[in-house]
Amino acid sequence: MYRLVNLMGALVLLVLSLPLMLLVALAIRLDSPGPAIFKQKRVGQYDRYFTLYKFRTMRVGTPDLPSDMVPKDDQRFTKLGRFLRRFSIDELPQLVNIIRGDMNFVGPRPALYNQDELIAMRQAAGVNQLKPGVTGWAQVNGRDNIPLELKVELDKYYRDNRSWLLDIKILWLTLMKCLGGTDLYNEKPVRTKQASEQQTSRKRFMG
Repeated sequence: MYRLVNLMGALVLLVLSLPLMLLVALAIRLDSPGPAIFKQKRVGQYDRYFTLYKFRTMRVGTPDLPSDMVPKDDQRFTKLGRFLRRFSIDELPQLVNIIRGDMNFVGPRPALYNQDELIAMRQAAGVNQLKPGVTGWAQVNGRDNIPLELKVELDKYYRDNRSWLLDIKILWLTLMKCLGGTDLYNEKPVRTKQASEQQTSRKRFMG
């Protein structure tokens, strides 16, 4: 049932958003040299690799870096790319990943193939058993402004408390954050020793 809802939802949204996606793809091609679609190797359910699709927001040749390591003023952003990221429009091609069965709408964000620390922490917490999502509990509770330890704790909370109601709540909060363009960059890096303090404050959201 869960797979069917994700599949049908992704198909409907893909059809509805197709005109916008075509316009975005054309604008990207006009804005900077290179393809409109960016492909990246990510870690999926049970640590299986898959190819994630996004609209390209950075110049061709930019190394694969997690979003929390990309500063807001990075000169490798294209002119259009910063706008696409601000409102998460660059994530729309991941509807194809949902249709293919690589992802769900809600789940832990898929790690890059080279994020060894995050991958190991998710394995230890059992989070790698989940199918990754376009958005997740960690994304609506700090996104790139929280340390990895807390991010994995939030992912584990989702694994232990997964429900239709929680998914709906996450999707609603995601929409609000997309409209506001918040928590996009790690503008105030948090030291590891501060993780426990933030973790305590986050328990209010997890309770």
